[in-house]
Amino acid sequence: MEMEISDVVLSLAGRDRGLLFYVVDVQGEYLLLANGKQRPWEKPKRKKAIHVRKVPRTESRIAGKLRSGEKVLNSELRRDLAALRQAMQQSKPREVLTWPKTT
Repeated sequence: MEMEISDVVLSLAGRDRGLLFYVVDVQGEYLLLANGKQRPWEKPKRKKAIHVRKVPRTESRIAGKLRSGEKVLNSELRRDLAALRQAMQQSKPREVLTWPKTT
């Protein structure tokens, strides 16, 4: 799956596993990722594309700004990703934990 600037990805490996990021640049097999908190827009994380999964989403204002090369604030990244994470959690069915019975 081809990654593009402004895609939202979920980290699958490393210390940041489970975090959402925006793709701010593509450099061959590497992506530059930012989320506005652990990785600000000014200092993105470099990660291999095989270690992330693209998250399907609707178009956002932030994505448009990233594609056009406009300045993006870290607070905008955080706010947009937090809203996306909340929407993902609400759409995912709740898992029921079942403990093994002890005899």
